[in-house]
Amino acid sequence: MQDTSALAHIRLLLLGTFVVGSIGTLTELLLLGHFESAAQFVPLVLLAVGLAEVVWHVMAPGKASVRALQVTMVLFIVSGGIGAGLHYDGNVEFELEMYPSMRGLELIGKTLTGATPVLAPGTMVLLGLVGLAHTYQHPKGSL
Repeated sequence: MQDTSALAHIRLLLLGTFVVGSIGTLTELLLLGHFESAAQFVPLVLLAVGLAEVVWHVMAPGKASVRALQVTMVLFIVSGGIGAGLHYDGNVEFELEMYPSMRGLELIGKTLTGATPVLAPGTMVLLGLVGLAHTYQHPKGSL
C-alpha cells in the first residue's frame, strides 16, 4: 500500500502529536513524583519505550518498527484503563478512611473528584489511540 501525500502528512502529524503528548505526560509524571510504587513506574517505562520506538521507526521505518509501535500502543491503552481503576480504588480507600460511613452516590462523587485524578490515566489511552492511528494500514507493515 502506498501513502498519498495527504496521508503521509496526516501520519506525520499523528506521530508528532504522540511525541509532544508523550514528552509532556512523562515530564508531568516525573514532576509529580509518580514513581513511589512499581505500578507507578509502568506509564513512565511505557512512555520512554514509546518515544524510543518512535525514534527507531523514524530512522528505520519497517514492519518490525510498525509492529513494535502497535504492541506498545495497545499496552498504553491497557495501562490507561488499569491506571484509572487504580486511581479510583485509591480515592475510594482514602474517602472511606476519612468518612467510614460514606456510601452510594456521595462516595462515587467524592472518589471521582478526589486527590488522585481518576481520569488522568486516560491520557495513556489517548496517546495509544493516536499511535495506533499512525500505524493503521501503514505502508511499511500493518495488521
